[in-house]
Amino acid sequence: MVDRVTATDVALGWIEKLNAKHGPLMFHQSGGCCDGSAPMCYPRNEFRTGASDVLLGSIGGAPFYMGAAQFDYWKHTQLIIDAVPGRGAGFSLESPEGIRFLTRSRVFTDDEVNELEGGN
Repeated sequence: MVDRVTATDVALGWIEKLNAKHGPLMFHQSGGCCDGSAPMCYPRNEFRTGASDVLLGSIGGAPFYMGAAQFDYWKHTQLIIDAVPGRGAGFSLESPEGIRFLTRSRVFTDDEVNELEGGN
């Protein structure tokens, strides 16, 4: 089964560290300008998702949501969440740690698109 969102080993390590420090986590990528287009990491119960948010899956046990308008741009790709040195988004939990989460992607194959659309 193909996943819409995955994470690198480095990102999974940071998710584990942040989870130990802050408790259960969740991610949201809104597609706003600047930091809004980065994956944001929050304590699970401190960010409210809405009807226009799409649950793409989970990474490291943390659900990953994306705003519906942004999803329209990314639905043909698999998101690969990574963590790199740098300053994270202001409200994202990794920011004080000197790393930031970022989204890499790859285009789904025709077979993967067919599977995601339920055409197996």
